Amino acid sequence: MALDLKFIQEEIIDQYLNDENPRPWILGFSGGKDSTMLLQVVWLALRKIDPVLRNRHVYVVCNDTLVENPRIARFIHTTLDHIQKAAAEEGMPISVQQTSPRLEDTFWVNLLGKGYPAPNNTFRWCTDRLKIDPTTQFIKSKISEIGEAIILLGTRSDESTTRARSIAKHESYIKSDRLRKHVLPNAFVFAPIKDVQTDELWTYLLQVNPPWGGTHRDLVTLYRNASGGDCPLVIDTTTPSCGQSRFGCWVCSVVKRDKSMEALIDNGEEWMEPLVEFRDMLVDYRNDRSWRQMWRRNQDEDAADENNWGPYLPEKRAFMLKKLLQAQKEVQQEDPSLILINYQELVAIQVTWHRDSIFDYNVAEIYNSVYETQMSKEEFSDEQVFEKDLLKQVCENEDDFKLINELLELQKSKIILVNKYGIQSDLDNHLTNHANKRLAC
Repeated sequence: MALDLKFIQEEIIDQYLNDENPRPWILGFSGGKDSTMLLQVVWLALRKIDPVLRNRHVYVVCNDTLVENPRIARFIHTTLDHIQKAAAEEGMPISVQQTSPRLEDTFWVNLLGKGYPAPNNTFRWCTDRLKIDPTTQFIKSKISEIGEAIILLGTRSDESTTRARSIAKHESYIKSDRLRKHVLPNAFVFAPIKDVQTDELWTYLLQVNPPWGGTHRDLVTLYRNASGGDCPLVIDTTTPSCGQSRFGCWVCSVVKRDKSMEALIDNGEEWMEPLVEFRDMLVDYRNDRSWRQMWRRNQDEDAADENNWGPYLPEKRAFMLKKLLQAQKEVQQEDPSLILINYQELVAIQVTWHRDSIFDYNVAEIYNSVYETQMSKEEFSDEQVFEKDLLKQVCENEDDFKLINELLELQKSKIILVNKYGIQSDLDNHLTNHANKRLAC
């Protein structure tokens, strides 16, 4: 085939050995075809180096947004386990590192907790929080340890005209034609397979088995069944989040239709239908005026204005949470271990509702209504137990008891999210709103 593998491997070996700086390599791995080929050619190149000279560590970094397509996520997690095990057995200087968003930055805490509208092209709040920030923090940590780092990406000029232009625009070369500056200080990008054509890539993967074991048959089948492309590891705003036909977040509302998930369903993954229905609901109601507040999160109801498109109304957030839990319960009939929203996120949603002075809905009741359990409200709060009976005895007025309890919940919400900024303002706003309601009565 036309692909010059010998040249690519020689470039990798030369860069690995002749770079006097001990800066580590950080290899972006998404589990898709491009990053798979990148990792494979790097692995096979390192095999040719004397073990004594393999003193530069390679971190295989994979970002988990926590809302990945479950079918894709299952495949990636299995692949990462094989990579870690094979690297240890071979004594390769390779280790797997998974990154994920902070609790208060996850998709569900923002959408259902804070009421952020589902992302679209003009307000794509998810990319920074779910993808860029977690990986950037890991890269920065390695730069702070060593001083510099080289990021290996499976970016290819053949992927699209836009990608080709982006590569050309940002190729400010350092010392040789191999490295270009990254937007992060003291970070450089090395893209060994940038000139590989798509047909060459597939031919290579079909002919050469992965060094971590098995074959690429599952990867090929996944692409065929999903009829789409993969999401690259996103480390800055110059990297496209995803294409129109894509693997990625199953909740993505940026695209009108998730063709990859629909294709998987058409090819036998019918259990994913509840996910498509939920995602379509996000798209359909994102710009429904009746779903949105007329004031923003940093305002109160007195600032209501029909021109303001604020966060989702509390009742809509509760409604979507119930729909999500119903979808989770349904898909768990296929795989009981499948989690769409984790326990920590449920706790953070309840905490965020309290912080936004939403006390008419609670996560425990919604969870119990779906799963027919008897979980208490405290199980979705922090570990501090408040003696409500004693408080009731002290308070002569039921409204006073409710107000004090709500203020305590607000204070505890700051502790759980490890963010005390603005606590005084939140308390003042809640007291003001409470006083205004009393005066109106």
